[in-house]
Formats: sequence, C-alpha cells, structure tokens
Amino acid sequence: MFSSGAGDLFQLFRDGRPRTRSELVDETGLARTSVVNRLAGLTAIGLVTPKGLASSSGGRPAARLMFDQTSRVCIGIDLGATRGAVGVLDLSGRVLYQESRVLDIADGPTEILTWAVDTAERLLVASGHQQRDLLGIGVGVPGPVEHSTGRPIRPPIMPGWDGFDIPAFVRQRLMATVLVDNDVNLLALGEQATQWPAVDDLVFIKVSTGIGAGIILGGVLQRGSRGSAGDIGHVLVPGTANDRDLEATASAPAIAAYLSRDGVAIIGPGDVTGRIRMGDPTAIAAARAAGRAIGEVTAMCVSVLNPSVVVIGGQLGINVQEIIAGVREVVYRRSIPLANQHLNIVPARGGPDAGIRGAGLMVLSERLGAAAVDEMIAELD
Repeated sequence: MFSSGAGDLFQLFRDGRPRTRSELVDETGLARTSVVNRLAGLTAIGLVTPKGLASSSGGRPAARLMFDQTSRVCIGIDLGATRGAVGVLDLSGRVLYQESRVLDIADGPTEILTWAVDTAERLLVASGHQQRDLLGIGVGVPGPVEHSTGRPIRPPIMPGWDGFDIPAFVRQRLMATVLVDNDVNLLALGEQATQWPAVDDLVFIKVSTGIGAGIILGGVLQRGSRGSAGDIGHVLVPGTANDRDLEATASAPAIAAYLSRDGVAIIGPGDVTGRIRMGDPTAIAAARAAGRAIGEVTAMCVSVLNPSVVVIGGQLGINVQEIIAGVREVVYRRSIPLANQHLNIVPARGGPDAGIRGAGLMVLSERLGAAAVDEMIAELD
C-alpha cells in the first residue's frame, strides 16, 4: 500500500520545477522514507516522472523528478447561447485540440450534448489518448447551475434544460468525473489564470445574448449557496422605465430590439456589432447607453466586492468599444473612491478558447487537489 499524504507532496510539483528526493525532504520536513513512499504512489498514477539528473557537487548526481503534464488529459466543453466549443487540454491547462460550431442552445440538452460528446471522443483520439487517460470533463452552460449536482436551475435562455442531469448524460459515454458550471464562471477562471495570475480579486462580466458575472475573491471562484452568484442580468437598472433589468436593457437582443423599434428594418442580435462597425449613429448611441447601464450595476459590484480588475467579455464586450467606454464612464463616477482608485476595467484577452480553458481549469483544480490525488492512488490498492 502506498503512503497516504502523496497528494500534499504532489502540490509542490505543480509549479513545474523538477526536484530531487533530498530537496523534497528539505522542503517538507518529512523523513526520506516517507518521501520515497509517496513518490512511488505519484509515479504509479503517472503524475510524477523522472527528469534527468541534478548537477553533481562531487558525488553521484541525484535523480530529479517532475510533474508529468502530458500523462493525462481533461476535456473542456463551452456551450453558449449560439456557439459551442470542445477542447482537449493537458494537465497544465494548455489546449491541445479544439473544435467549435454555431448552435442554438434552445435545441435542448440531448441534441447539444450529443454533439459535444461526439466531438470530445473524436478529439480525444486525435490527441493520442484513451478514456483511461481522461482526468475529467468540465462543462460550461449559459445559465444558473447547481454546481454540486451539475443541473441547470431555471435557466432563462435554455428551454428544456431545467433540472437536466448533464453529468449523467455525459458519463454514458465518457466515464470520468463531470463538473458543470455557469459559462461566465469558467471565463473568469480562464481569464484570471492566463491574463491576471497575480490578481486575487477579479470580476468578469459577459455581455452577449445574456449578461452575467463571474466573481473571484481571495483567489477563489464564488458560486454562492446554490450557484447563482454573479447573476447580474436580472438586477434592476436604476433610472430605466418600467423597472427593466440589465439583460432587458443592455444585452444583444435588447439592443437589437431597440434598433428595430421603428419597424423599417428588423435587426437580429447577431447584426448589432456589424451595425456599430458600419458607423450607424443610432447603433453607436445604443451601445454607449447599454455600456452605461452595465456600468450602473457594475458600480454596485465594485463598491461591494472591491475587485482589482473588472474584465468585460462576451461578443459585445470584446467587439464593441462603446460598451466598455460606457462601463468605465459610470463606474469611475459612481463607485466609492477607495474601491476604484486602483481599479482596472479592461476588455477580455483570453481569446476564443477561454471558455474551454476555464472548463479544463475547473477540472484540474478539483481532480489534482491533494484529496483527489490520494483517492486516485488508493484506487490502485
């Protein structure tokens, strides 16, 4: 039987630096026998591998060991209202293979998840791995999720998904741990890990078909008691007629409806960005007004949560500069000075695979934690 506590020892290796057994003894204060036993468990499950020899100071050079980030993989599935993406990632969180397509989340869970699983299986083969190498699967969906069960809870733009058991469906064909979260939470994880690794307090706001926020405080993603933390799309916007909420005021469908109000031409949500880029003054003014509405709600978040960085993402957030300009205009004026004195409000820079990466990072955080690693080793006994 391998020694317990190997998971704690493994956490040292996650910085990517090779170490000798003697260095591990010095870092941990453990007896050499304990270190050797724990390394045996980590080697047996493929997480630690030999990495050459340390430089010699006169005697026989010591063997070094390191985290084998290629021994296993995880899968990230990013499902939005109108687009989906699937990727295979190594244990460092690097996306190895990915594929995306246009979709309609309203087609329902069976059709959408079947495509996602089909794609995941194909990409897994392309990566040269088999199901036994699969550490886990992360799934992001555009609606509230009870993270403990992986079931969407009354998602407003996902008809047919309420209460659907996503993990059970995926595990019918991919036998691994399945974790599900709101897509904007995963975007926040991906953005923080790749663009702001030194920042512990970050709010990511996605502006697209819907509007939501992912909140990281003290370096930890905040989901709330039932998974609805960050659901700012249904916060009422001060000063709007008929007490409209943020999604009804500033989302892509809301802007499209405003631009179509005269009945001369019907503008779809996907056409909003194009109208703005064409220089349509009405569309530009509508986008700036939407940015100010988002800024009203963001200012409340900034005053309450005191983040260091607010990231504006999503199709509108990234591609329409008037949105972020409107947000900045209001937040710097409305939030308390102590909260915004050193606040950065920036566009997302995670790229098109940010959602996939965030889904993978959720899996890696869960499955490479100390307790999970000890469980993997115990399964060998």
